[in-house]
Amino acid sequence: MSYLFGGGAKQDTGAVDPVKMEMAVAELDMITDVFNRLVTSCHQKCIQPNPQSHRYAEGELLKGEAVCIDRCSAKFFEVNKVVGERMQAMGGTAQATGGFGGR
Repeated sequence: MSYLFGGGAKQDTGAVDPVKMEMAVAELDMITDVFNRLVTSCHQKCIQPNPQSHRYAEGELLKGEAVCIDRCSAKFFEVNKVVGERMQAMGGTAQATGGFGGR
């Protein structure tokens, strides 16, 4: 459940639950981290500044850069999805066996 944008907050009272607020802040930090890693990774792979001046030749993305960024971001999210699913599966296995690695 997302705690951002009032998803987990009580609507009828004006009270703010500090635990839910802390969870929302942690969720926002996690989303910000994922976004920053996506931007850094795809920027390094897809956008090449002029090697001599370290400046960009155009103010707008070139067609090849835009296509590269589309593919890069799609792959980034697909990998994160697969890793998340595997981590959940590992967590479920760990809970069922009493710990990681079945020890």
